[in-house]
Amino acid sequence: METTTDRPLCLVTGASGYIGGRLVPELLAAGYRVRCLARSPGKLRDHPWAGDVEVVQGDVTDPASVGPAMRGVAVAYYLVHALGTGRGFEDTDRQGAQVFGTRAARAGVRRIVYLGGLTPAGVPERELSPHLRSRAEVGRVLLASGVPTTVLRAAVIIGSGSASFEMLRYLTERLPVMITPSWVRTRIQPIAVRDVLRLLVGSARMPADVNRAFDIGGPDVLTYRDMMLRYAAVAGLPRRVILPVPVLTPRLSGLWVGLVTPVPAGIARPLAESLRHEVVCRETDITRYVPDPPGHPIGFDDAVRLALKRVQDAEVATRWSSASVPGAPSDPLPTDPAWAGGSLYTDLRERPVDAPPEALWRVIEGVGGENGWYSFPLAWSVRGIADRLVGGVGLRRGRRDAHRLRVGDSVDFWRVEEIEPGRLLRLRAEMRLPGPAWLEMCAGTDGSGRTHYRQRALFHPHGLLGHAYWWSISPFHAVVFGGMARNIARTAERTAGDAPGDGTPATDRTAPPALRPTR
Repeated sequence: METTTDRPLCLVTGASGYIGGRLVPELLAAGYRVRCLARSPGKLRDHPWAGDVEVVQGDVTDPASVGPAMRGVAVAYYLVHALGTGRGFEDTDRQGAQVFGTRAARAGVRRIVYLGGLTPAGVPERELSPHLRSRAEVGRVLLASGVPTTVLRAAVIIGSGSASFEMLRYLTERLPVMITPSWVRTRIQPIAVRDVLRLLVGSARMPADVNRAFDIGGPDVLTYRDMMLRYAAVAGLPRRVILPVPVLTPRLSGLWVGLVTPVPAGIARPLAESLRHEVVCRETDITRYVPDPPGHPIGFDDAVRLALKRVQDAEVATRWSSASVPGAPSDPLPTDPAWAGGSLYTDLRERPVDAPPEALWRVIEGVGGENGWYSFPLAWSVRGIADRLVGGVGLRRGRRDAHRLRVGDSVDFWRVEEIEPGRLLRLRAEMRLPGPAWLEMCAGTDGSGRTHYRQRALFHPHGLLGHAYWWSISPFHAVVFGGMARNIARTAERTAGDAPGDGTPATDRTAPPALRPTR
């Protein structure tokens, strides 16, 4: 019988990063044990797999911490780099690779696997951007370590949370007309994150005599302009107008990207500077060791579709809840940076309620229809009329039942997407909007056992119009959503002693006139 210690042990550095955080569950699923080396172990605690791995504190530039972390390791993954840390990142990258390779050799590690950047053919290394130059140097250091090493060299990785993909996402979604740097004409061979992870896991099983770099990419070779246009098409955006101008230098274009997107400038600028050179695979030798299964490699359009699938499928809880477990490597993780995953605007309201949770839940489950929306009835009426004028459903649908809801029920211009009786009601908007929207209401208790009401309105903008829509209505949120939270709490307190079931909605019996349903 196989024991836990019979399974090979993998060391993963950079587990709090984009690739590392997605690689760990893939290694676990493939039957490996995993140890993570992290400078701040606390950053890993919210990962769904945190309880299934060993976490040790350390830094790749510190031999005293890397040495012990290597004990018993069969395969060591080097997935860290100092991009975004400021000047001197090349020295830091070099030092980390040297320490990692030396300690791996001393510990008898069987293989090192490193994910680097795809470098352009025929371009002297001194002419590369500092980002690509450092990536290439780290690969060389590890290959010379004496430990058989696999260096995978990728260009743009397509997956929600990838810095390169997020840059593409924000540029395309926020700018219907773009004056762009000349590098939008540069040819690039992007790769889906699912394929990157598949190749990283497969590299652990390479024969001992393999010590080399491999170019990895998807089936499509595109210019950055092509990528933006195809992203817009997959995302359902109008065709973008892209006007390249030669006067934008790599540095200026990096500043431009940092201004337009929420990707930190320390990351956006080096990535933008790297786009001035063509990055296309020169060989596909990796398939000799890690063959492509059916359906792989994934094409650009499908990779974008997978990256956008979470929001398009309205699985909001999966993307934006810290307790979520991603369903696929292309899904966002709760530990991704705040700027990853696209824009999601949120209006959050919370209040203590002097009533039992079940009284609060009766009010929550009774919203809409004849029971109204508990705030500014005129605003809801106007919104319903406006929706009807543009071909929407308006407020005319009401409710199937005045007291009870179930998944799939219509509630005015909302649809019940999720309901956990006594705790959670999530509605998805079916009114005409430039992007999907949700309204979430929760009944619970706080740390002291007091009833607590939590309300979230969420909106995922679709293009520039979506952003403009949110900011145009945000001044009214305090009245509409703030008033709604306040009046739901008050109604629960007033009706706490009423028992349901007499045929009259509790909210209608005691709500003040201003909160009566909008007829």
